[in-house]
Amino acid sequence: MLDNFYLKSVEIKYEKIPKEDYISDLNVVKNIRKIDFKKPVTFFVGENGLGKSTLIEAIATKWGFNAEGGSIHFNFNTKKTESNLNQYIDLIKGSYRPKDGYFIRSESLYNVATNIDDLDSIECNAPPVSDAYGGKSLHSQSHGESFLSIFFKRFKGHGIYILDEPEAALSPVSQFSLLVRIKELVNLNSQFIIATHSPILLAYPDAQIYEIKTDKVLQVPYSETEHYLTMKSFFDATDRTIEFLLK
Repeated sequence: MLDNFYLKSVEIKYEKIPKEDYISDLNVVKNIRKIDFKKPVTFFVGENGLGKSTLIEAIATKWGFNAEGGSIHFNFNTKKTESNLNQYIDLIKGSYRPKDGYFIRSESLYNVATNIDDLDSIECNAPPVSDAYGGKSLHSQSHGESFLSIFFKRFKGHGIYILDEPEAALSPVSQFSLLVRIKELVNLNSQFIIATHSPILLAYPDAQIYEIKTDKVLQVPYSETEHYLTMKSFFDATDRTIEFLLK
């Protein structure tokens, strides 16, 4: 397992962000100056609109990944929607360099799959790109199956993997499978940085969890995250909760 992470910390240069830029008002930007990565798996969790995905995207694009996802070798652009936060962060890297890497964002996986098909349609002497994904088009699989093909077939280990809400396409059982795969890849010297709403994924043992709130960002244990507490309360009193919500 890694003892010197590929990405050790991220510094946000808030004072350089123009005040009229909307990213200056994002909670995650206003309330963090430095993020340290001290575990192989780091989660960012919090309510919608606080900047989790924007931060994840900025880290990924600053590293060199395509804004819509894929490896650093993907350079397609369907529509430019990414923020410019990557211009105002510094990545402090470890002494080791990853042999693999990937950025997944659930909302644009379709675009990644389309680009793979487009590349495979070009006649050349190289093997099809889809070979790295199990030998068939991601478009020929369900949304969840295509995610799992990437996790189990494309991810090789010794890599940095940045995931934005990977649970979006996965059933609870498939999320259990993803937990197992994360562990396998961590054992192969991999580092994960994940934005998620999933209490299942957050349960990964000994993970580092940053919870983003409206006025602060805290490192919290799994059992103290709002997502865990909300779901525990719901399952402990399902009937009462539903009755209260729907009355």
